Amino acid sequence: MQLQVKDVRVQFGGLAALRGVSFEVAEGQIFAVIGPNGAGKTTLFNVITGFQKPTQGEVFFEGRNITNQSPHLIAHSGLVRTFQKTEVFTELTVLECVRIGLLNTFRPNLSQVLFGSRAVSGFVAGAPARVAKILALTGLSAKANAAADELSYGERRLLEIAVALAAEPKLLLLDEPFSGLNASEALHLSHVLSDLCSRGMTIILIEHNVNVVMAISGNVLVLHHGEKIAQGSPSEVSRDPEVIAAYLGREWVVDVAS
Repeated sequence: MQLQVKDVRVQFGGLAALRGVSFEVAEGQIFAVIGPNGAGKTTLFNVITGFQKPTQGEVFFEGRNITNQSPHLIAHSGLVRTFQKTEVFTELTVLECVRIGLLNTFRPNLSQVLFGSRAVSGFVAGAPARVAKILALTGLSAKANAAADELSYGERRLLEIAVALAAEPKLLLLDEPFSGLNASEALHLSHVLSDLCSRGMTIILIEHNVNVVMAISGNVLVLHHGEKIAQGSPSEVSRDPEVIAAYLGREWVVDVAS
């Protein structure tokens, strides 16, 4: 398994944000984490990516224990995330934003920077092609020279994902990537994520758009009050009585049946 989360618990004073959550994620799939607000979804992402230390439990990425590692080291290992709030460099162009993201993949020492090296020149020479490929994958090629603050909200979401892709993730964690998107934008993003998955990338997403989750995910984890209450295929989870009662609601059963 590419990612293993073992018995993770997070306690904030008297509040248990996560209560012994365990699951595994296989390589090359879209894995969704769903549940009502306050279920512990973002706290789980924070633990996996090093922004929150667990009270107990461990996280393994590609067989290595990454529990309590710093976020930048976890990102350098190939586990990259986005956040709920869209963050881009609004004063830069789309191309420049993605080019900055490439820096996560290249960390020259001081002498290489000051005196030049084949590694530095090779990185610089290869950057335009890598940026162009990422822009094509996300559908932003036509916006390459546009300022980031000129983009629509949906395009900014795509840009944030493009910057994350520039870091060459092996596993990409997306926190509510469909939030605020209209139907057309959501459909485009669904195609982008499915395409990335078909190319071998693993994606874990937190999402409240249940229709999207059920359409593109191979596996779904459901959290409620910090506990895992279900995990399985979209079909299995959507018919789980506990999931229906805690999150989906009875109207979802009608939608599925119709």
